[in-house]
Amino acid sequence: MALMTAAAWAVGTENVQPALVNDTSRVVDLDEVVVVPQPKEGFSLRQQCMNSTAFTSNELNRLEIRNLSQLADYVPSFAMPQYGSRLTSSMYIRGIGSRVNNSAIGIYYDHIPLMSKSAFNTHFYMIDRVDVLRGPQGTLYGANTEGGIVRVYSKNPMNYQGTDINISAGSAFTRKAEVAHFYRPSDKLGLMVAGFYNGQDGFFYNNNLEEYNDKMDEAGAKLRLVWKPKQHLTLDLTSDYQYTNQNGFAYGLYDADNDETAKPSTTTMNSYRRQMVNTGLNITYDMPSLILNSTTSHQYLWDRMNMDQDYVVADYMRLQQQQKMNALTQELVLRSKSTGGWQHTTGVFGSYQWLHTDAPVFFGDEMGSFIMTQWGMPAAVASMLSFQNNWVPGDFHTPQLNLAAYHESNLWLNDRLKITLGLRYDYDQVKIDYNTSAKFDLAVNARGTVTTHSYLSQLASEQKDSYHQLLPKIGFTYSLCEEGCNVFAVVSKGYRAGGYNIQMFSEIFQTEERALGSQLSSMMTADYTVEHTAEQLENINKTISYEPEESWNYEMGLHLNLFDHKLKVDASAFYTQIRNQQLSVMGRDYGYGRMMVNAGKSRSCGIELALRGQAFDDHLSWAATYSYTRATFKEYTDSVSTSEGYKAVDYKDKFVPFIPQHQFSANADYHFDIKDDVLHGITIGANVKGQGKTYWEANNEQYQKFYATLGAHLTFNFGKLDVDIWGRNITGTKYNTFLVNSALTQQSFAQQGLPFHAGIDVRMHF
Repeated sequence: MALMTAAAWAVGTENVQPALVNDTSRVVDLDEVVVVPQPKEGFSLRQQCMNSTAFTSNELNRLEIRNLSQLADYVPSFAMPQYGSRLTSSMYIRGIGSRVNNSAIGIYYDHIPLMSKSAFNTHFYMIDRVDVLRGPQGTLYGANTEGGIVRVYSKNPMNYQGTDINISAGSAFTRKAEVAHFYRPSDKLGLMVAGFYNGQDGFFYNNNLEEYNDKMDEAGAKLRLVWKPKQHLTLDLTSDYQYTNQNGFAYGLYDADNDETAKPSTTTMNSYRRQMVNTGLNITYDMPSLILNSTTSHQYLWDRMNMDQDYVVADYMRLQQQQKMNALTQELVLRSKSTGGWQHTTGVFGSYQWLHTDAPVFFGDEMGSFIMTQWGMPAAVASMLSFQNNWVPGDFHTPQLNLAAYHESNLWLNDRLKITLGLRYDYDQVKIDYNTSAKFDLAVNARGTVTTHSYLSQLASEQKDSYHQLLPKIGFTYSLCEEGCNVFAVVSKGYRAGGYNIQMFSEIFQTEERALGSQLSSMMTADYTVEHTAEQLENINKTISYEPEESWNYEMGLHLNLFDHKLKVDASAFYTQIRNQQLSVMGRDYGYGRMMVNAGKSRSCGIELALRGQAFDDHLSWAATYSYTRATFKEYTDSVSTSEGYKAVDYKDKFVPFIPQHQFSANADYHFDIKDDVLHGITIGANVKGQGKTYWEANNEQYQKFYATLGAHLTFNFGKLDVDIWGRNITGTKYNTFLVNSALTQQSFAQQGLPFHAGIDVRMHF
C-alpha cells in the first residue's frame, strides 16, 4: 500500500461497488477504500483542476506524523516550521503565508473551519484522512485560503469499529498514550470516544534557568456521534477538547560566522498554555438528485503566553499575552448528486468571532538604561535616575463578522472536457476597541533624597472597517483516458482578510518614550502625562490597520495512472501574483515604529511533482515529492534606522523570507509476509526529507542553507498488535527552523531543529 495519499490519488472505479461509484455524496478511493462525505465536491481530488495530497491513517502512522508541521515535510510547496510552541502556526504554500495576524492557509476539522490561528497546531490522533489542497480555495472556502486549505477527518464509527490503544516512548522521555473506542450498536447509530496524553522532557536546555525550553505536557478527549434517524438524514456531532502546557521558544544566540546556534539562555522561561474546545454538528439530507448539508460550530479558545522577548539573560522586556475567543459558524450547502453533464454546488456561510486579548508588555532594568541612552543624557545625570513599574498594559476587543454566498458549476462540454466555473461574494467586518497605556515611575536620587514621579501615556479608542471581495475561479480538465489520467488548467483568486495589528502599541509607546529627552527636566520635578491630539489618534488608527491581501493564481498540471496503476504521477506549474501584500514595515509616515501595512507586491512561481508506486506484488510501496518555489518582491520599500535617521531601502527582486526554495521527500516500505501463528509480517522502511535555501529577512543577508534529514522504521505485525521501532534525523543534521534579529541587542537568535531521536510505538486494535 502506497505511503502517499488516498483521496488525492483516486484511480479508476473498476473494483469499487457500483452503488458507491454512482453516488457522488461520497469520495471513494482504491489502495485503501476511504469513504468520506464531501458536502462541497462531487469529484475525487485527482479529478479536479487542482494539485493536492492526502494521507490515510496508516500513512500517518508509518511516517510518525502527529501534527501539521510533521505532515508538511511530505507535501510539495508546503512549509510549516516549528517555531517553538503550539501557539505558532505559521504556514506557507507556494510562497504565500504569514508569521502574524491572519493565516493564508485554512484549516477544516470534520468540515468545521477553525477560526483562530492559535488553534491550528494541535495533536493528531484517531484520524481517518488528511487532505492538503494547494492554491487559492477562495470560491468554496473563502477568506484566508489564498495559499490553500488543510482538511482533517476523524475516524467515523459508522465505518470503523473496535478499540484502539497506542502507546509510545522515545528520546528526551517523549511519551504518548492514546485510546479510543468505536461502537456501532445499530445501522442507525455510531459512537466514538477517545482520549490522549502526550509529553516530553525536552531537547533544548536553558543554560541560565537550568530547565528545558521545550518541556511539554498535553492531554485531550474527543467525541463523535453519528445518528441516522432516517435513511436520508444523517446527524454527525463532533467535539474535541485539548489542553496544552509547555515551555517554548527555545531561541539561542546565533553565530553567523560559524553557522552555530547556542543553547537558549533567558531571564524568564518562555511558556504557553492553552485550552480549546471545537464542537460542530453536520446535518446531511440526502435527496434523489440533491444533497443538503448544514454545518454549525462553536469554538472556544483560552490561552496564555509568556515570552522573554529579548532572548538574553539581561532583562529588557517580556510579553504576557492572554486570549479568550468564542466563535460561531454556520454554513448551508446544496450540491447536485448525479453524475450527469452538470454538477453544481451552491452555499452560504456566516461566522462571528469574539476575541478579547490582554497583552501587557513589561520592561526590565536594561530597557530603562536603553531608553536613557536614547535620551542622550550625561552619565552623571543618568546615574541619578532609575525606572520603576515600567510596563504597557493592553486590553483589546477585536470582533469579526464574515458573510458569504458562493456557487460552483462543473460542466462536461463533451466526453473528455470539463469546465469549472465558480464565484464567491465575501463580506468582512472587523472592529477594534482598545484601551492601552504606557506607565512608569521615574525615581530621582539627588544627594540621597529620592523623589518619584509618574509617567502616563494612554490610548483608548474604537474603530470599524468592512471589506468586500469577489472571488472567481475558472478551470478546465481534459480526460486523457479511461484510467483516470487528465490534464488541467485553472485561474483563481484568493485573499487574506484585513484587520488590526495590536502588537503595534508597545512600539508606539517606546517611540514616544525615546523622544522624551527634551521633557526630562519636567519629569524630574512633577508627574507627566502625554496628551494626544485628534490628528495623532487618527494616525495611530492608520498605523494599526491594514487592508486585505489579494492574489491571482495561474496553474496547469496533470494526473497520470501508469503501468496498470502501479505508478501515479501528479505534476503542476504555477504562477501567483500578490497585490496589497501585507508586510511589516517601519512606520516612517506616521512616526510610530513598525506596523503591518499593504506595502508591497510579490510574485511566486514554481513546479510541483509527486510520484508514488507499488512493486513486487505490492510488497514495496514508495513515494517521492519535489517542489521548487521562487517567491520574490516586485514592489517593497522599507525604512531602516541609521545614525542620520531613517533611510529608505528598496527590496525589489529580493526573495520573500521564510519560503524554502527547494523541498523534497522520499519514503519506501517493504513488507515481508511471514507464515507464523504469532508473527504475521515485518515491514522495513526509510524516509528522507529536505528543504532550503530559506531566507530569514527581506534583505536576504541571513539564510538557512539546504539540508536533509533521514528517518527509518522497523514494524513487527502480530495481527492485532503492531510494534514499530523508529528513528528520526539519524544523521544528526544541524539546522535552524527560524531566526529573528533583535533591534535591542543587535544580535540574532535561532530555533534549532530537533537532533537525532528514536522511539518505539505499540499499536493495538481489537
